[in-house]
Amino acid sequence: MATEKKKSVYDVLSEIDCSEHVEVKDIGKVKLSYLSWAWAWGILKKHYPNSTYKIYENANGLIYHTDGRSAWVKTGVTVEGMEYIECLPVMNNSNCSIALDKITSTDVNKAIQRSLTKAVARHGLGLYIYAGEDLPNDDKNTDTAKSKIEVMVKNAKTMDELLSIWKSNTSLQSSLPFKQLFSQRKHELQDASA
Repeated sequence: MATEKKKSVYDVLSEIDCSEHVEVKDIGKVKLSYLSWAWAWGILKKHYPNSTYKIYENANGLIYHTDGRSAWVKTGVTVEGMEYIECLPVMNNSNCSIALDKITSTDVNKAIQRSLTKAVARHGLGLYIYAGEDLPNDDKNTDTAKSKIEVMVKNAKTMDELLSIWKSNTSLQSSLPFKQLFSQRKHELQDASA
């Protein structure tokens, strides 16, 4: 009798469909997709109740770090002994860094919650939502975004990871090259598991 291999944290969390919990923020030039920090933390704790988070303080005991011009927060989320750390600028409603002398405690708190959510995503929960977030939403970067997705598909290690990529890129599902790439990787993964 073969023993069933225990799924990794990434495999478990990346299988969770986050699509009904994705919120979109329209800041004019781009639309940013994100998960609510409370929902993401709740789902993580449901699956891994011993998970913890850490807010890294600077040398002066402040919960943000600075270069004298702007600021950022640093958080970590530990699941099953593995910590992923995320640094995130303290930003305004347009997702631009705020000058140090204009930062409020509310701005820092919001950055911490966003950073924690992204640290949770590094463990697998909704990671696909943040793919390509560093790319401006204009036509000249469409090819770059597609290239990033191609790399993600080619590097998918499990069927669940591949399915997660498929679900998160609905706009490309009608693209014949994307369908072919997805189908090819699907067959490679099936052959490898046979």
